[in-house]
Amino acid sequence: MYLSRFLSLHALWVTVSSMMQHYPSVWGHYDVCKTQIYTEEGKVWDYMACQPEARDMIKYVRVTLDPPDITCGDPPETFCAMGNPYMCNNECDASTQELAHPPELMFDLEGRHPSTFWQSTTWKDYPKPLHVNITLSWNKTIELTDNIVITFESGRPDQMILEKSLDYGRTWQPYQYYATDCLDAFHMDPKSVRDLSQHTVLEIICTEEYSTGYMTNSKIIHFEIKDRFAFFAGPRLHNMASLYGQLDTTKKLRDFFTITDLRIRLLRPATGEIYVDEQHLARYFYAISDIRVYGRCKCNLHATGCKEENKRLLCECEHNTTGPDCGKCKKNYQGRPWSPGSYLPIPKGTANICIPSISSIGNPPKFDRIWPNISSLEVSKPNQANVCDNELLHCQNGGTCVNNVRCQCPPAYTGILCEKLKCERDPGGCSQSSAQGAISHGPLLLLMALLGTAGLHMC
Repeated sequence: MYLSRFLSLHALWVTVSSMMQHYPSVWGHYDVCKTQIYTEEGKVWDYMACQPEARDMIKYVRVTLDPPDITCGDPPETFCAMGNPYMCNNECDASTQELAHPPELMFDLEGRHPSTFWQSTTWKDYPKPLHVNITLSWNKTIELTDNIVITFESGRPDQMILEKSLDYGRTWQPYQYYATDCLDAFHMDPKSVRDLSQHTVLEIICTEEYSTGYMTNSKIIHFEIKDRFAFFAGPRLHNMASLYGQLDTTKKLRDFFTITDLRIRLLRPATGEIYVDEQHLARYFYAISDIRVYGRCKCNLHATGCKEENKRLLCECEHNTTGPDCGKCKKNYQGRPWSPGSYLPIPKGTANICIPSISSIGNPPKFDRIWPNISSLEVSKPNQANVCDNELLHCQNGGTCVNNVRCQCPPAYTGILCEKLKCERDPGGCSQSSAQGAISHGPLLLLMALLGTAGLHMC
């Protein structure tokens, strides 16, 4: 007897230990929308919150430049090295493939020699500002999961703003300012993400950390997503439950990491000095060799897949939802208002599935028609109707759910869910007395049913 108890406890401990070991990876995935489980009624679907896997979103981006003729090479021009203004043997020519630097080279696979990059015209019109807007559009709502990384082939710009849009480019908000001198450029005190906290994580800062002059080992600019995650999930992002809890309950925080478009505003090229050398303006330009944006399609925790269709990303919605972001219930599944899924409780979250409209249940089923189980919204037993479950869809007016197959209604009521008064079918309609009788008996019958269920449990 004691040995069997010991073995049982040991087996339980092994199971719990195994689950604890796997929790960190489970917290970050939500990669399954449903699984089949066995109940007394047979196999049913158990629904969970789910989301697509994070991926390189640059594969799906569309880029536009403003002004559109800002790319070098038409006409051909020569540019110089920043470190040595007399070394001007580099040429940009749009008509020659080896010498062209079009925008798509910001997103191609690196590794070619020399490295490929987009390049602007030189600052030949100085002192007129050399301004360039690079807009990245997805035509889809994206949730960022990693740092935005921009690699410059030229020096990092003296002044730059990274902006975001949540409405497909109609309005823009600053994400972060970059400058060699924040106070002079943007009238802001310089800060880094390390100066922020949980309470100030949404603050828009200006940083001088990435705006040094030309250095071969200093070409990269970051917008730190993971460092902001770390304020909630810890330095190594081990406590994702805390982050997910914050994202669930704080819309402003969730929106902060959500975009439809990004815009890189280049306001002043790298000069490496306080003053611009007007005798050698061919050394001033912008050049970007790589942009990295990692994220996932926003599907409101109702999908694990996101497909490209007609050059547009669309969520492969589950939980009886539909729309580009799974943002509404499918037709005939509007039995309650649409709601996004929830990360909580860990690790499976809450699916908040759309349930059938009462009006869509219709007439009693035929033998060859498979009806949905309202709890699982999938097939539980072939050729058997499952129309109530006492969880998601109750029998109304004191009705009792019998084996998930039908509602046993009080005498005065009828309908699939006991939602109709019987007297409504009579030619004379419902008299005031019959309606009052039905209303008064409904709660009493429900109370009796609850007391009976409680008695059974006590026995």
